[in-house]
Amino acid sequence: MSLTRRQVSAAGLGLPLALAVTGTARAATGRPRPRTLHIAGDSTAARKDADAAPETGWGTALPFLLRPGLEVANHAVNGRSAKSFADEGRLDAILAAVRPGDLLLIQFAHNDQKATDPARYTEPWTTYREYLRLYVDGARAHGARPVLATPVERRRFDAGGAAVPSHGDYPAAMRALARREGVALLDIQALSLALWQELGAEETKKYFNWTATEQDNTHFNPPGAIAVARLVARELLRTRVLAPRDVRRLDEVIPESWITWPDGGTTARPAARTG
Repeated sequence: MSLTRRQVSAAGLGLPLALAVTGTARAATGRPRPRTLHIAGDSTAARKDADAAPETGWGTALPFLLRPGLEVANHAVNGRSAKSFADEGRLDAILAAVRPGDLLLIQFAHNDQKATDPARYTEPWTTYREYLRLYVDGARAHGARPVLATPVERRRFDAGGAAVPSHGDYPAAMRALARREGVALLDIQALSLALWQELGAEETKKYFNWTATEQDNTHFNPPGAIAVARLVARELLRTRVLAPRDVRRLDEVIPESWITWPDGGTTARPAARTG
């Protein structure tokens, strides 16, 4: 594990009390400094390269729903769990970049479920929560505000046409941790399950990465990414993590043409249309 709770706590000792409590920051001019919303997560949120198109992570669409000046730094990476993301040093890299007043949105579980892979597997009520606590404590120690998001649901329906949850105890474990630690919770699992139920088995195919050669019930295409990003933005508003002035277009059509894929490589800060 690249970051221990002792290290996180020690890092926070030097923070002014006002920053530790309020999470606000001001530039040298005395004016409030623009915030950044950092995303730590897996492939359902991650930025995709052109060779993966039309697969789209919801983190790519989120900037279209936030005001200009509220930057989204999407650090989500395909195939990572709460454990592997931290063990690879990716959490350390985020904490090195966050500034007081920033937000750290944390969504994991898809790969934590992989019980045959010791590099990624976490048990919901023990190691999963222990790793999530590293993100929470790390954000707070650096003056940023942690935000937990339950994992977005896969496309699964039973024979009767009912949308079926696929994440076992992980969402419940995250909800319990959020209550215990006093962390804002975006319940994307419950909201996405309800949305898939409302749309139905056939209509949801239009939101997932279904192509002529692939039937992917986990990852999204542009309409799906936009729909999930809208759930995230609405939850950020509902939980008062963001103010009404921080969000936009919650009920407007977002053109699919706004979604783009870079030619190659990886980036933590996706381009976003601000107009």
